[in-house]
Amino acid sequence: MKKLALGLAAAATIFGSIGGMGCKGDSDKPAGGAAGGAAGGVKIGLVTDVGGRGDQSFNDGALRGLEMWAAGKKYTAGGYQPLPEAELKASIPVSLQNSGIAPLGVTPVVLTSKAQEDYEPNLGLLVTEKVGLAVGVGFMIENALEAAAKKHTGTRFLLIDSPLLDAQNKPYTLPNVQTVVFREHEGSFLAGALAGLASSSGKVGFVGGMELPIIKKFEAGFIAGLKTVNAQAADQAKRVYTGSFDNSSAGKRAGLDLYNQGVDIVFHAAGADGLGVIQAAKEQNKLAIGVDSDQAHLAPQNVLTSMVKQVDYAIYTAVKSVADNTFKAGDRVLGLKENGVGLAPVKVDFPNKQAALDKVEKLRTAIVEGKIKVPATLEELQSFTPPPIE
Repeated sequence: MKKLALGLAAAATIFGSIGGMGCKGDSDKPAGGAAGGAAGGVKIGLVTDVGGRGDQSFNDGALRGLEMWAAGKKYTAGGYQPLPEAELKASIPVSLQNSGIAPLGVTPVVLTSKAQEDYEPNLGLLVTEKVGLAVGVGFMIENALEAAAKKHTGTRFLLIDSPLLDAQNKPYTLPNVQTVVFREHEGSFLAGALAGLASSSGKVGFVGGMELPIIKKFEAGFIAGLKTVNAQAADQAKRVYTGSFDNSSAGKRAGLDLYNQGVDIVFHAAGADGLGVIQAAKEQNKLAIGVDSDQAHLAPQNVLTSMVKQVDYAIYTAVKSVADNTFKAGDRVLGLKENGVGLAPVKVDFPNKQAALDKVEKLRTAIVEGKIKVPATLEELQSFTPPPIE
């Protein structure tokens, strides 16, 4: 089998009743009818990765793009409710406030997976529901989505965070699949630069989830940004992996260990494990940098910023293309230039904050203009020469 077989064992839970069907779990029936019922417009399906709903990060970002932005719905314990306009506006970041985000009248059908083995049957359920678009969230779903797309050529699919890969792990395309990947290393570069400028101890850390190439992109970019502003801190940076994406306790242990070694800022790229890192920062009165979504609300005094991936907007624009009948298969790559990644607002104060933010903005501009090529692998990091900055 090509790529990594993770073999995570658990049950899948269905968020939304799917035509009376179940898949390894319980179902919740949204208010006003089942998700994917007759009410509303075209049905849009989404299968989460193992982090699931409530990870305050990658999956929640995906759900925001579908449920809040595209459907205008708010998910509650009792099911979907209309999303108040004020909450919709508050959920849209400053960088996207002029992008025309407005509900499209679609009906969300959401399945959350607890193991890799759940991906393909969940995608099959979405096909059975005749969704206008089936969204697979996360690189681990690539195998399953590829198989489903080949089997169900009349269904459109959206794969988030991975290209389609052939038996030799080379990217290729299918006529009914759109893929979206991000230049995570570019946003992580800015996070590293900010960490180096904001650290009072000169000791900075990184916590990754599974030790996979996509997470190494975060690590490489982060250390490159740190090296650009503080070479000594980059050389001494502590880097650890938890080995999972759904274990906040493991993240907390990793965070506490780093903080106890004198590290005062930790950047995590660890999914739900990162919630534990942020909790550790809160308990130790240190700083953390969140990932994928703006995680400042989890610990307003302890989250310096977050390296945001606009998964929400990638999904919203794909759904809009389905609604507008302009959907196109193929690959999309989103980085700083495309506003696909970036830093969340920095609300925590630290000495010389404005000067630091100005320097980070200059670095962002240099990357957008092609003056800085951020390393995407640890091998590229070894040969990376920091650019001169004012």
